[in-house]
Amino acid sequence: MVILFIQSPMILHCPPLQPQLPQYSQKLTRACRRPIRLLTAVSVQRRSDRMYATANPGVSVQSMVIKPPSHPTYDLNGVIKLALAEDAGDLGDVTTLATVPSDVEVEAHFLAKEDGVIAGIALAEMVFQEVDPSLKVVEWSQKDGDYVHKGLKIGRVYGTAYSIVVAERVALNFMQRMSGIATLTKAMADLAHPAIILETRKTAPGLRLVDKWAVLIGGGRNHRMGLFDMVLIKDNHISAAGSVTSAVKSVDAYLEKKNITMEVEVETRTLEEVHEVLHYASQSKTSLTRIMLDNMVVPLPSGDVDVSMLKDAVKLINGRFETEASGNVTIETVHKIGSTGVTYISSGALTHSVKALDISLKIDTELALKVGRRTKRA
Repeated sequence: MVILFIQSPMILHCPPLQPQLPQYSQKLTRACRRPIRLLTAVSVQRRSDRMYATANPGVSVQSMVIKPPSHPTYDLNGVIKLALAEDAGDLGDVTTLATVPSDVEVEAHFLAKEDGVIAGIALAEMVFQEVDPSLKVVEWSQKDGDYVHKGLKIGRVYGTAYSIVVAERVALNFMQRMSGIATLTKAMADLAHPAIILETRKTAPGLRLVDKWAVLIGGGRNHRMGLFDMVLIKDNHISAAGSVTSAVKSVDAYLEKKNITMEVEVETRTLEEVHEVLHYASQSKTSLTRIMLDNMVVPLPSGDVDVSMLKDAVKLINGRFETEASGNVTIETVHKIGSTGVTYISSGALTHSVKALDISLKIDTELALKVGRRTKRA
């Protein structure tokens, strides 16, 4: 799913629905025709608190154990609306309309079909509330961040069968992706200790906040949210500026001129560049807070990695700045990298190569478990 956000209001034009369709599909059409309003001053955290406490009384505040990171323009509810509108198209769920009586009420259970860290419970509740506020997620046996085992019933939702089936796939898509990210993050965070694991901006377009929320649930820490909340001087900036020193010096001058205070990180690729940064910092007042040590983990033919260059760089810096290792970070190498003394380890794989955790939502759970056992998925 690709979601494009534009600074000016964006209207998705949907053809009119047939009059016999239920209220939910008409609601989606109205949502499609409304401009998607981007938040400009209110953080997602404050918006989420308000949505949970007032707008969605059926959603439990307790389900949001870990709140999403803040973003000045991200509209989480707008992302949910777009995901539902994408699924409904111009005719709604024709299969459910044809097969499920509108007045039938059922109870459906979330089932874990493999082991992992569960994430996205709070977001799933928001999806159900958007589809039908009368739906009740009556019980979660787990919370975001808990480890679940294959075959476990995670939670149950009660209400009209039509609404549950319509919301099912969108809710599960968010939960499965977030749980996959959280599961890998948890494994890498444990192995990286005492270093702190970070993700990067290599997230699915339109799902930046959702992906980074999952990292928090998995026990990681967020790197910068975007281009606006931290200065990160990378190789292309250095090449364009002429040198590491020129790039850092220009950033210091810019921040002072604009009266901006924020974290500043510079990427270094060699020990010579580390020396250059340290020399500049010793001679000048600088806003620099962190030095990235990029690709100083060298793969070996044996499959192991050589971290001697990384260790040397950390020793040179000697605690004067935070340090961040990046490049060649995998589940197999992260422990060795973490033992070098670096402050942070960043991994794009947490979000760009995520394997979704298999979760399902079933009305007939006994049959689902029977089939799952037959196929080794429950």
